[in-house]
Amino acid sequence: MSLENTELKIGNTSFKGVYIAILLSLATTLGGGVWTASSLYGRLTAVEAVEIPDIKPLQETIGLMQQQLTDNDVSQLKSKLSELGVNLEVVLKRQGELLEIQKQVYDLEKDVEAMRATVKTAEIVTNEVQGFDGKIKSMLREIEDLWAGLDYVSNPYE
Repeated sequence: MSLENTELKIGNTSFKGVYIAILLSLATTLGGGVWTASSLYGRLTAVEAVEIPDIKPLQETIGLMQQQLTDNDVSQLKSKLSELGVNLEVVLKRQGELLEIQKQVYDLEKDVEAMRATVKTAEIVTNEVQGFDGKIKSMLREIEDLWAGLDYVSNPYE
């Protein structure tokens, strides 16, 4: 059975196979179009059923945000941040200098402690020398007294 030899008789009219194929393809195309239109219409009615909220509060909120941004001067933030960066660099440099000064102070404290020990030793030596000086004076007095005693003994009449 070929399409060319096929015939369909409906009532007094006969349809050849090629016409049946064309009619069938047109009918399915129209059916697909109707089905797509129906599906699209269903989606549109679903979208229309959704209530759109009032955007007035959102607009007010956006306006408030814009006002706050303007008040806070966000456009100047970049220059302020760069100024802050420069200030931080200066602080870091000064901190390095302070650390060097702190090391020098620590070294000086060690030197002062060494000097204190030297001074303490010198005070001890000075005290010992003063004690020795007193002993020497006492010995010199005793020697003079002994000479005076010897002079008197050797020459009692003078």
